[in-house]
Amino acid sequence: MRSAEIATRWNDYFAKQGHHIAPSTSLVSPDPSLLFTVAGMVPFIPYIIGTEQSPHPRIASVQKCIRTKDIEEVGKTTRHGTFFQMLGNFSFGDYFKEGAINFAWELLTTPESEGGYGFEPERFWVTIWNEDDEALSSLINVGVNPDQIVKLTREQIFWDTGQPGPAGPCAEWHYDRGPAFGPDAVGGTVDPGGDRYLEIWNLVFDQYLRGPGDGKDYELIRELDQKAIDTGAGLERIAFLKQGVDNFYETDEVFPVIGAVQRLTGLTYGENKEADVRFRVIADHIRSSLMLIGDGVKPGNEGRGYVLRRLLRRSVRNMRLLGVDDASLPELLPVSKEAMKLTYPTLDADFARISEVAYKEEDAFRRTLASGTTIFDTAVDRAKRAGATALAGVDAFQLHDTYGFPIDITLEMASEAGLQVDEAKFRELMNEQRERARADAKAKKGGHADTAVYQGLLEQRATEFKGYHELITATEVQGILKDGVPVPVGVEGDTLEVVLPQTPFYAESGGQDSDAGVIRAANATLEVVDVQKPIKGLVVHTVKVVEGEVAVGDAVSAEVDADWRLGARQAHSGTHLIHAALREVLGPEALQSGSYNKPGYLRLDFAWSQALSTETRSEIEEVTNRAIRNDLPVSWQYMTLSEAKTWGAVALFGETYDDSNVRVVQIGGPWSRELCGGTHVEHSSQVGMVAVSTESSVGSGARRIEAFVGFEAFEHLATERALVSELTSTLKVQPGELKGRVERLLERVADAEKQLAGYRADAMRAAAASLVGQAQKVGGVRVVAHESAAAGSGDDLRTLVTDVRARLGESTPAVVAAAAAVDGKPQVVIGTNAAARDLGIKAGDLVRVAAGVLGGGGGGKPDLAQGGGQDAARIGEALQAVVSTIGARG
Repeated sequence: MRSAEIATRWNDYFAKQGHHIAPSTSLVSPDPSLLFTVAGMVPFIPYIIGTEQSPHPRIASVQKCIRTKDIEEVGKTTRHGTFFQMLGNFSFGDYFKEGAINFAWELLTTPESEGGYGFEPERFWVTIWNEDDEALSSLINVGVNPDQIVKLTREQIFWDTGQPGPAGPCAEWHYDRGPAFGPDAVGGTVDPGGDRYLEIWNLVFDQYLRGPGDGKDYELIRELDQKAIDTGAGLERIAFLKQGVDNFYETDEVFPVIGAVQRLTGLTYGENKEADVRFRVIADHIRSSLMLIGDGVKPGNEGRGYVLRRLLRRSVRNMRLLGVDDASLPELLPVSKEAMKLTYPTLDADFARISEVAYKEEDAFRRTLASGTTIFDTAVDRAKRAGATALAGVDAFQLHDTYGFPIDITLEMASEAGLQVDEAKFRELMNEQRERARADAKAKKGGHADTAVYQGLLEQRATEFKGYHELITATEVQGILKDGVPVPVGVEGDTLEVVLPQTPFYAESGGQDSDAGVIRAANATLEVVDVQKPIKGLVVHTVKVVEGEVAVGDAVSAEVDADWRLGARQAHSGTHLIHAALREVLGPEALQSGSYNKPGYLRLDFAWSQALSTETRSEIEEVTNRAIRNDLPVSWQYMTLSEAKTWGAVALFGETYDDSNVRVVQIGGPWSRELCGGTHVEHSSQVGMVAVSTESSVGSGARRIEAFVGFEAFEHLATERALVSELTSTLKVQPGELKGRVERLLERVADAEKQLAGYRADAMRAAAASLVGQAQKVGGVRVVAHESAAAGSGDDLRTLVTDVRARLGESTPAVVAAAAAVDGKPQVVIGTNAAARDLGIKAGDLVRVAAGVLGGGGGGKPDLAQGGGQDAARIGEALQAVVSTIGARG
């Protein structure tokens, strides 16, 4: 049974059981505290914890998931992987334990010919809570052998969110694969060792409201008014059981990549344990990368982008360790796409974009491996000069964070240099980085902090946003929080969270920064410093009590700073104009992938694979400002999501929308139509002016435009005008002549550099001719060891070495070593001919000898290698060490 069929049978079965079939959401989690969708229940968390009402009482899905917590273990065992698919069925106040157990049993044991999975009923073992009599009786009633129902303690079998809220017991379904996979289940466990009892489905019964406490040490306060069912079954686990293979790496959606790796390397999977690990790493990471890029993730140095970059680079590195130095992704990624497209047809249609992102990342990483060696060598030299036996964790972190070196590459290279790595410090710095990002996300969006207090305020009354039509709203204080705890009164100096039943303040969302302003009471003034929506429907104002005191129930006037709002409207409408201009100039594929705007400033990230020329950037700016000059009407209306898409409105990646009611903002009719909840000007002319300041890369296949808007745009252009005036005065030219004058100066510099390069080349050629005659015989090997005063770069040394090596010929073993001080730092290049290599003399080995004397490191191929160090005064000593090493061979 193919994986795609497993997914289809799941959806077909639950559709017949009255479930709404929800399509898989993106791997990019809408939850700000999660980088990725890590489980099938993630899209339904608001329904499970009660912050939102589910539109359907029954839902089922096949959800794409990514987990990277154990990425270092991938491949070492056949259990760990990063991408997987979770089958789930959910009930929100509808069926409960009996219904969930009946569905599971029926689908699992119904014959394949009748639409089920056809598992043998007598092979199932189920673990439950030892106090769950309802689950026990339901399992026995459907036919589970009572001797194969294992009762566990609450600590072993309960699910909860880790904080006060819903919690409940589970029923975990395990399938007995037979004695060939491990010992019998004895002593009240289905984990006796081995891979015999495989958990394939977990039913979670959200039954109780839990209190505070660590771990599982918390009170079960009461039963929930609305109970929920949350289940998860592993598609890949069902797949390898139904396909008769040992693990998910051998299933139809994964093994084709292993087959391709066998073809490229000439190795056979299953013959070498170390190689098998690399096979599995590559197969898993290629598939995960394919799916992540398909969902819009771009390689980068932070967050999701870093995870993708790490997956791709681990794949490339493991291919290199299997002996493939050429680009491998063009061979492997299409194979994974073919295996996955039955379940996810959009991969086929979008493969041109996906492959472009992946292939560019591989090319960049191959360059990184070459260029990063110098950075690594410097760190190694610093460690050795300090007498350390380990590379500093901060250096390993810098190599990872700045230069894209995965830690395992750093570990390997350090080992070759005779050093360990302070992994503990590296992990500490990595954790600090992750926690900073996670804390920032939680602080801005609410994350998974305890939302019960917000939920209580929402139940009193949802916030009505009045800011589309007014800047001052008369209202009252609905609630006050201090440090997350409700308080009746706030006093001067306090920083509080204030909830109002009506507000004109725009809460940060859709890329638009929150409004600024004040909230005035009869006896208090509150400065509004931030506005957020921690849960849907509730607006929370973070305020500083400037004077007086404020209490719950006080009448207040909420007043948005009019200048701030004007600037915010200009910037947000300017963002829409820039987006429309991008799509007009570059094409519809230049789609926005992120934005941020505040008064006077905007930035917009968009999908594009190359830098924009100066002419293109100017054209985009011109189209934008023409739209402003043409005074295009700006309007908005509400409609269903399907109506908006039919109307041609652009829905932005990463944003979530209500199916039944979305706001569409249009500027100039169909020229710019986007789903947007932000504030805007009434006519495009009110934007004033847009001045593009920068255009840059923010990752493979992604660019960023930044611009000033309104009065700030005028100030930016005035600053540039002053700079031009200063340059024309210095160079004594008119503004129109400035470009030509600078170009001529640059040409003169380039000519001088070419002339210098020519002089150096002549000197190198002359030196090469004379050096052949100076070759010394060392143990049957002709050796040239030369310190060059003319070489100005490593390239000059390579030219010299390869020229001398060619003049010495191939018949007699020969080694050429040349070194020079380049910008005060020693560099050495060593080349060997074929006859020398036949004797076991390798350039890479020799260059490490020289670099060791110079206080650095290096490496390369057997025929040509390069190294460097810190102490140029020891160049002669380093060359003599090379000669001595050749003489001492054998």
